[in-house]
Order: sequence, then C-alpha cells, then structure tokens
Amino acid sequence: MESVQAIKQRFGIIGNDPKLNRSLEKAIQVAPTDISVLVTGESGVGKESVPKIIHSLSHRKHGKYIAVNCGAIPEGTIDSELFGHEKGAFTGATQTRNGYFEVADGGTIFLDEVGELPLTTQVRLLRVLENGEFIKVGSSKVQKTNVRIVAATNVNMFEAIKKGKFREDLYYRLSTVEILLPALRDRKDDIHLLFRKFASDFALKYKMPTIRLDESAIQVLLKYRWNGNIRQLRNIAEQISVLEQNRNISASTLQSYLPNVGNNLPSVINENKSESDFSNEREILYKVLFDMKADLNDLKKLTMELMRNGNTQQVQNENQELIQKIYKPDEDTLPKQTDETVEVLQIPQEATTSYHTEKEPVEYNNYIEDITEEETLSLHEKELELIKKALERNQGKRKLAAKELGISERTLYRKIKQFDL
Repeated sequence: MESVQAIKQRFGIIGNDPKLNRSLEKAIQVAPTDISVLVTGESGVGKESVPKIIHSLSHRKHGKYIAVNCGAIPEGTIDSELFGHEKGAFTGATQTRNGYFEVADGGTIFLDEVGELPLTTQVRLLRVLENGEFIKVGSSKVQKTNVRIVAATNVNMFEAIKKGKFREDLYYRLSTVEILLPALRDRKDDIHLLFRKFASDFALKYKMPTIRLDESAIQVLLKYRWNGNIRQLRNIAEQISVLEQNRNISASTLQSYLPNVGNNLPSVINENKSESDFSNEREILYKVLFDMKADLNDLKKLTMELMRNGNTQQVQNENQELIQKIYKPDEDTLPKQTDETVEVLQIPQEATTSYHTEKEPVEYNNYIEDITEEETLSLHEKELELIKKALERNQGKRKLAAKELGISERTLYRKIKQFDL
C-alpha cells in the first residue's frame, strides 16, 4: 500500500493539512475494495483527484476510467449517455449507442456533480448499484455491467433529500464511504505553498520570472476567504503571473486581484436565495392577502347589517363575535352592553332608512349584492399571471424570466408545459 506522501507526489497534490491527509488515507484504504465512494466538499477543492487515486490503486486499474459531469449533460439525453440507446429510440437516434456503463465494464465510473441527476436517472442508477443491471433507452433487454462507481458533489445532500431533489436510498448506496475534502480556508498553512507552486508552474509555462509575494501580501493571502478554493487561487496566480511587470507583489497589488476583499467575512444571511426561499415568501404573501380579504368581507357584512337594520345596539348584540374578529379588542376595551345608546359605528337614522324607501328597491338590492359578493383569489391564476408577466418583460427568454421569478430554469420550463403557455 502506497503512503500518503507517495500519492501526493504521484498526483501532484500540495499540502500537509491533517484533514487533507486523513481524506487521502481513506482513499488509499478503500481503493482495493469495490465499495462505492462519495467525495464531498466545496466547488474547487480538487474532488476529481480522489477517484483517480482510488482507480489507480484498485484491481480495476487496467480497466477503463470514465469521468462524467452529470451537471453538464441535458436532462433529456443523460439516460442515453449513461446507459446507451437503441436505434430509433427517439428522434435523431440513427444507430445503436453504447452508454458509459457498458463501455466502462470492468473499470471505474466517476460521476461528478451527482446531485444534479434527474430523479428518473437516479432510479436507473440505483438499480445499477444494487444488482449491476441496466436497460438501454428504447430497449426491453436487461444488461449486466461490473463497474465501480465513485461520485462527487458540492451539494448539501441532506437538504436535497429534504426538498425531494435526491433519493435518500440512492444517497446511502453511494456514500458507503464518504470522503470530505476540506475547504482551502481551513488549510491555512497550505495556501502559500499552493500559491508558490502555481507561480512556479506559470513562470515555466509563460517563460517569465517567478512572481513572489512580500510579507504583507502573504498576510492578505492567508486572511482571504477563498470561496472558489484551489481553483480560484490558481486563477489569481495565473493572472498576476501574466499581467504584472514587477515580479515582487505587494499587498495592494494582490488586493486588486481579489474580488470583494473588503467584505469577505462569513455571513449569517444567504444572499443567494434558493427556489424554496422564494416559494415560502410567496406562500406567506398569499396568506396575508387571504386574511385581508376575509377581514374585508367581514367588514362588508357588518356594514350591511347596520344599513339594513339601523339599530346599532341590536347589530352589536347579534354580531359580537364578528366585531371581535374584525377589531380584535381587549376584553376591558370591549363596549359594554347597556341600555344606553351605543356610539360605536353609529349611523344617522336618515342614512339607514333612505335605502328602505320603495323608490329604489332594485338599486339597493343590487348594491347589497355587489358589496357582499365573495371574491376568490386563485393561487393557480396568480402564479400563471406572474409567469406570463416575467416572460413578457424578458421577451420570452426563459433564463432571464426564471432569474426574475427566483426559480430554476428547469422549474420554469415545467411550469410553462403545465400551464400550456
């Protein structure tokens, strides 16, 4: 069994952080088995290195290694890519095609961004994990495959399961062993090491002197949050290597390449609201509107009672519950029921009797019916109206409309089909 240090040299992994070393140790230990592995961590931490390590140290190392980015394949074609299809299975299927699971038989498949898989594809993948069986698109023949699956994701899987976007049974099948790669900000001692390695590589690549950071620039480098992790650090090192004439980099020069350097502290508030956040806000808004509508109808009803009856004392006696519901007064502030004239909601006698004349019975009845008519507020209609307006404002561009509505483009596409827009 190879050591962690040997693996680092072989795969060009830089760093001595204990959490990184522990992750690599787990990869080395699990490699000789056929156990499914789930690699987790933020985007840009280097998750793609772990499947390569596992494959190279396994008995499948002479078999094929195929890496599939699940988030980059359209939903309509991903089943065909993974499991293949028969000729004529769909429009454009002019010949039979072997999928990745058939091609990689005896080897390893790395499913990157596995959290982006559609639910229908998740069902197919679960069957492969359970018994090694799959069916091509457009076929009824069950085929067998012997592949090892290593998956990776930067999605919070428990949140995805809670929202119904990922199957819980599939998660537990994939994560027999879970390997978490730490974020770069949690590897403080490795940040400068990585930067120096990237600076050296780019100096050779572009045939230029190697850039070096002064002490103040090193402190800026270590204090920065690095939300893009190693990928962002490499990008910054390449930019500075190419653009800066002075090869000694100061803190101010480095800061000019770092986005949001002044606002890089952890935030309790997530500014990128998820689809569910916007959905919850809509539900709250609709509830408020419904409550306001109900209160307005109750007030109309009470007003009509006063206009019909003209006796405010009698109306108050008969509608105590309704009055409390509308005004929600405290017990000690409720009007006391006495024989004295009640001044609350008092209407002049001529105003209450003028509607009872025989001259305008029809107008009065119509007026009553208009006011007391119950209006309904349909969630379906409001949602349809919001989608239509968003599409109109963005000239039918679904991506921009989805962004305005606070939902994913896939969800908007489903809504368009549902409402037949």
